[in-house]
Amino acid sequence: MLIDFLRRLLAFVALVVVQSLMLNRIQLFHCATPLLYVYFAITIPRGYPKWASLLWCFALGVCVDMFANTPGVAAASMTLVAALQPYLLELFLPREAEENIRSSAATLGFSKFATLSTILVLLFCLVFFSLEAFSFYDWQQWLLSVVGSALLTLILLLALETLRR
Repeated sequence: MLIDFLRRLLAFVALVVVQSLMLNRIQLFHCATPLLYVYFAITIPRGYPKWASLLWCFALGVCVDMFANTPGVAAASMTLVAALQPYLLELFLPREAEENIRSSAATLGFSKFATLSTILVLLFCLVFFSLEAFSFYDWQQWLLSVVGSALLTLILLLALETLRR
């Protein structure tokens, strides 16, 4: 239990630092920003307590919000992804899967992990940019931001998962 907590804490700090110091400064074509910290919510194990995953993801979102000057946007988006992740994960796991299985390319297979990640990243980007814009006045810029950021995030996420194998 302590080892799991320390691993999560290390991943938490690493993702906040990388997002705040490097990834928030990247804007391809003035619309696509990689939001790699959603990887934290995607890799939550199956049997992990829901209250703990909601708390971890909310705290991660608040930390990213503090450094990115997006009050509450990342926290709300991360909390929603953490709330939906266990239910979506069940769709991709076999019935006889063990209770504490972690969603990764090694456990699910690359195609299932990529599909799960795509759904969660798209959902995250939809909520994130909808809350950030809070209007659909410039819906084309909103759509470009959602699609561009989701693609860039997904590419980085899958590259990171491939390296972790």
